[in-house]
Amino acid sequence: MVIIREGGQLLNNHYMDKLTFEQYMELAKESFSGWDFGWLERTGRMAVGNLSWNYYNEVLPYVRASKSMLDMGTGGGEFLRLLQPLPRITYATEGYLPNIEVAKAALSPYGVEVIPVDEDEHLPLASEQFDLIINRHESYAASEVWRLLRPGGIFITQQCGGQNDIELNGWLGAPPPEHFQWSLSTAEDQLAKQSFEILRTKAEATHTRFFDIGALVYYLNIIQWQIEDFSEARYQKPLEALHERLGKDGYLDTTCDRFLIAARKPMG
Repeated sequence: MVIIREGGQLLNNHYMDKLTFEQYMELAKESFSGWDFGWLERTGRMAVGNLSWNYYNEVLPYVRASKSMLDMGTGGGEFLRLLQPLPRITYATEGYLPNIEVAKAALSPYGVEVIPVDEDEHLPLASEQFDLIINRHESYAASEVWRLLRPGGIFITQQCGGQNDIELNGWLGAPPPEHFQWSLSTAEDQLAKQSFEILRTKAEATHTRFFDIGALVYYLNIIQWQIEDFSEARYQKPLEALHERLGKDGYLDTTCDRFLIAARKPMG
């Protein structure tokens, strides 16, 4: 309760310091393009814990030393643009249809051709074409990475592990995602079986923090692989329960599961 003054008189009034569930659901309908969660992060409604490495700094020395490069799963081209000047020959792939035109518009001024892809195992690119392949949070087939790299070429990927955001599935009563066993050891084994030389690995779990149910629903609408049948209507009751929990606790934390691998295709 808060005391307010009106017309010289002190009045009691109930103060609403939280939006309703329905109001937050309206915020969750904000449009999304590319692959940028900045709208949530700039407002502070979602915050991701810091890792002990920085992917930009991991890849930049290799970008500068390469003559040809592929960015797998470029999203809207947001990260790739940060790495300019890019190698003279730079391609990007993208499999999410709404992002393709966004990426083309963003990257064409830099001479980057964006290649639409349907499956990881068959990318429409020539063999042994690249000195460097980077991959940030995109699925891949180790055999295709091997095919596309020149001998001596480098593959650097930062991946979301299978335990990423796993709490969301539990809270909503949804089955675990298809990729819930994906991990550094699994990825490392796949690359080693393909005869890659593993140069560097790192794995870490921090947290992603959500401060309102609208931010959480907006996020789930984007990461459709986490809960494949997700919709507000289908999961309304557990979402309302989480809204109540947020009202009491102020935030919800999920696991932010990340790992990094740098690998080389041997010469000869």
